[in-house]
Amino acid sequence: MYNFDKIYGLVGRNLSHSFSKVFFNKKFSDLGLNYSYQNIEIQDIKNLLDIIENNKSLSGFNVTIPYKESIIPYLDSLDDNAKEVGAVNTVKIDEKRHLKGYNTDVIGFKALFDDVKQCKNFHESIKDKREALIFGSGGASKAVQFVLNQENIPFKIVSRNPRTCRDIGYFEVYDKGFYPYSIIINTTPVGMFPDTENYIDLPYSTIEAHNIFIDLIYNPLETIFLKNGIKMGIPTFNGMKMLYEQAEAAWKIWQ
Repeated sequence: MYNFDKIYGLVGRNLSHSFSKVFFNKKFSDLGLNYSYQNIEIQDIKNLLDIIENNKSLSGFNVTIPYKESIIPYLDSLDDNAKEVGAVNTVKIDEKRHLKGYNTDVIGFKALFDDVKQCKNFHESIKDKREALIFGSGGASKAVQFVLNQENIPFKIVSRNPRTCRDIGYFEVYDKGFYPYSIIINTTPVGMFPDTENYIDLPYSTIEAHNIFIDLIYNPLETIFLKNGIKMGIPTFNGMKMLYEQAEAAWKIWQ
């Protein structure tokens, strides 16, 4: 087996969709570093500590679905953002093999959101104090919520089992349509490669000119969710910029 000075990786389940391995290995090659980035597929988060113990060259890793929240009890510490968000997508392993969790999804979504704010639709919707609508309540959703709170943008989270005052059921979206809302954000994996024909069943015919669609999925670049927005002539954004920005932020943490 080839010996690398350092190994990094992506911890998750069903990682065939991920571009991170290609992104980081190209970066390492361009920088002339004897590093490797590998997919680390595990079926249970409990297996993670054994993997770290048996791979002394592992110096850090990213975390994706479904472990961004469940990994937290296995870490030695969290940075302030990760602690406040309640989710981790980047972990650094120091010389003492201590694990510190970070959330660079926040950085990635902030960068994506800066592009969203350039839309005329954005200013019209915010002026009217319309709420954003978030599909999904997992780790990625928590990063989105964190940024929207910083931007003072009210939002609702669409849930099959509403539990808080910020949660609404799918039935409410069907009843009201998209008119009352500003930015519609998909943080779920529905529509992600290889299940690209899958999509959230929504009242797409009610899309209004003031709506903006964001899908955090980047593979494919245009999910059926986004294609429905494109058909109606509204601005749409995929997760590619978020992917690159959060990855670059992770690299800065690991250096």
